[in-house]
Amino acid sequence: MGVCGYFAVSRKCLVVLSLRLLFLLPAGLPVRSQGDSQSDNKVMDNITVRQGETVFLRCSQGDVVTHTAWLNRSSILYAGEDKWSVDPRVSLVVLNEEEFTIKIENVDISDEGQYICAVQTRSRPRTTSVHVIVQVPPKIINLSKDIAVNEGSNVTLMCFANGKPEPTVTWKLLSSTGLVSEDEYLEIPSITRQRAGIYECTAINEVSTDVQTVELAVNYPPSVTEGRDVGVTLGQTGVLQCEADAVPAADFEWYRDDRRLFNDLDSIEIEDDGKISTLTFYNVSEVDYGNYTCVAINKLGSANTSMVLYEVIEPTSSTLLQGPGAVQDGNSGTMGTHTSTCLLIIIGLQFLLKF
Repeated sequence: MGVCGYFAVSRKCLVVLSLRLLFLLPAGLPVRSQGDSQSDNKVMDNITVRQGETVFLRCSQGDVVTHTAWLNRSSILYAGEDKWSVDPRVSLVVLNEEEFTIKIENVDISDEGQYICAVQTRSRPRTTSVHVIVQVPPKIINLSKDIAVNEGSNVTLMCFANGKPEPTVTWKLLSSTGLVSEDEYLEIPSITRQRAGIYECTAINEVSTDVQTVELAVNYPPSVTEGRDVGVTLGQTGVLQCEADAVPAADFEWYRDDRRLFNDLDSIEIEDDGKISTLTFYNVSEVDYGNYTCVAINKLGSANTSMVLYEVIEPTSSTLLQGPGAVQDGNSGTMGTHTSTCLLIIIGLQFLLKF
């Protein structure tokens, strides 16, 4: 039974038979020559191409060529002008007495490997081989999810990437300068609130760079700023303020002695805005003066601070008219009279001396 089986002998089948007879394609692969006198086998420099680009495979013809073919690792791509590959990315570019060139578009990693140009001239068979290296840009394939941990915990973030050449992986905290790790794993023992933030993982190789981020939240109990006492006159508006730093954000409670305060009671208003809570008194009365406590609470703990709302006495009209010297004791008044008398005597003496 012939190589072509029961099918009619086609041009492609004849090409294969011819190449095999010429010892270029036994069992689908080229055969090495037994001596330089009978064949000329040449190895070209590697061709490096990036994934997605186009690679050109060029083969010099020379002499009088009777048969020519381009092969990859396991199959024939082109035999002369006849395309054997079913891959639409492969096409013929040039075929003449000087050159036999094909191209592969949108190259992928599966296209990497050895390619052979087999040529039969009138004098001897010749093969030219070239190795195609496909570079692949880095891609982060496994990254830690956004997480929240309690202060003091040990934290491990991971970032895995593939690519060719193998990418280098680094970690950086965006709120600070410099790298924090040059490894796929980022280890943070006994984490503090200062290490919270957005962490950036970068995978880089000769082709390009891939960057992704992880948000790391650090939970800690509230700490409050020391309360500031506030003075206000009767009938005016007074505001007490409480500031707390906490993650998660703190809830605030206000107390007068042991009694908790609520909005719309006794003409007060409590308003929380993130880290700050304000207690506002409208039309302050005598009963509003006193000591107040602010408590900041989250799931990890609480903190508090106290402050005083005290009375400021408004100056009276008589006090304002008398000026700064109005408030005096008895001695200071007598001293003022004596001083005035002395000044009059001195002025009188100066007047008499002129005569």
